[in-house]
Amino acid sequence: MPLEHHSLKNEFPQYGAQFSALAQSNKRFARLVQEYEALDKRIYEVEDGNDSMDDLNLQGLKMQRVTLKDEISDLLANAES
Repeated sequence: MPLEHHSLKNEFPQYGAQFSALAQSNKRFARLVQEYEALDKRIYEVEDGNDSMDDLNLQGLKMQRVTLKDEISDLLANAES
C-alpha cells in the first residue's frame, strides 16, 4: 500500500474557500494547521523509513494527528454556520 500525506485540503475538500479565509483570520486555526502539517510530515517520514520510531510512539503521533484534525474540523464547521 503506497504511503500518502494526509493533506488537510484533501481531507476537507468541501471547505476549500473557508479553509484559506479561516487560516488568515484565525490564529488558533492557523496554528493548528501548522501543527497538523508538521505532525503529518513526521509520521510520513517514519512510515517511509526515513526516520525511526517504535510502533507505540508512532501510534501516539497518529492519535495526536486525529485530535488536531477533529479540532480543525470543528473550527471549519463553526465558521461555515
